Amino acid sequence: MDSELLELLVTRQMPYGKHKGCVLADLPGNYLTWFAREGFPSGELGRLLALMHEIDHNGLKHLLDPLRRR
Repeated sequence: MDSELLELLVTRQMPYGKHKGCVLADLPGNYLTWFAREGFPSGELGRLLALMHEIDHNGLKHLLDPLRRR
């Protein structure tokens, strides 16, 4: 796991849509699941959303807390 990707999850904001401006790590699980079902966008954003979906789906969001405190 690349720690830089985890850092991006707690700093990068959703650039569009219903949750525009929301930090990726704070996106609701049902929104991430919708992307998983309908297809993640291409590029870095899609990779980050897929990673966040896996973290959320497996109940591991708490592991991002230390990164938020930096």
